[in-house]
Amino acid sequence: MDFFSLKGKAAIVTGGNSGLGQGFALALAKAGADIFAVSLVDDDGTTKKLIEAEGVKYHVMLSDITQDGECKKVADECVKIYGKIDILMNNAGICICEEDVTKFDRVMWDKMIAVNLTAAFELAHEVAKYMIPQKSGKIVNTCSMFSYLGGQWSPAYAATKHGLVGFVKAYCDELAQFNIQVTGIAPGYFATEITEKTRADEVANQRVLSHIAANRWGYVQDLMGAMVFLASDASNYVNGTILNVDGGYLVR
Repeated sequence: MDFFSLKGKAAIVTGGNSGLGQGFALALAKAGADIFAVSLVDDDGTTKKLIEAEGVKYHVMLSDITQDGECKKVADECVKIYGKIDILMNNAGICICEEDVTKFDRVMWDKMIAVNLTAAFELAHEVAKYMIPQKSGKIVNTCSMFSYLGGQWSPAYAATKHGLVGFVKAYCDELAQFNIQVTGIAPGYFATEITEKTRADEVANQRVLSHIAANRWGYVQDLMGAMVFLASDASNYVNGTILNVDGGYLVR
C-alpha cells in the first residue's frame, strides 16, 4: 500500500477551503501530504482543523488566481514554504446560470473562462516549471459530467469543462516525458451546499436520481479514493485520462 502514500509530498489545492475542494484537500492530507490551499476567502478555521488533525501541515493563501501574476505567486509561495510542489489539484471553479440563453452574455462567459479554464492553465504552467527539474509531479483537474454533455442554462460551464479535458490531453503530451502525470476527475452529482436547492426540490431531485445508476447522490468521501490514487505513485502510468466518479450517471 506504499504506492498510495503521499507522506512528505506537498500539494496545492485551489478552492480548497470548502465543498469538493475541502474534500480533496482532506483526502490528500489523510494520505500524508502537506496542504497548500488557495482560496478567494478564508474559512472559519474548519479546514485547518481537519487537515492538521491528520498530522500534516496546512497553509492557506488568499488569492484571486484570475489576476495577472497570481498563479506565479501561488507556485513560488508553496515552494518557499514547503520546498517543492509534488501535486497540483486544479479545483477552483464557478458556474453562472441564466435560463434565457439570449441573456447569457460576454461578461458571464469571460468570468467563467477566466476561473475555470485560464487559471487552471496558468497555474499548471507555473507549477510545471518546478516539476520538470525534479522529474516528477501530478497535475489533477476537476472536470465534470458537463465535460461530456451540453450545458443548458450555462453554455460557458460546459465549454470550460470540455476545454479542461482537452487541456489534460495536451499537457499530458507535453509533460509525460518528464514523469509528470496530468489527469482529471469528473464528479457526478454530489450532495454539497451548491446542490442543496436541487435536492430539496422533489421533482428536480428525482430527475437527477433517475439518471444515476446507483440511485443516490454522491458524497464528498466518494471522491477521496480517486484523488489519492491520481496523486500517488499508484497512478504513475495513468496519464491524459479523466476518471469519472458519477455513480453510473453516464451509462444512462
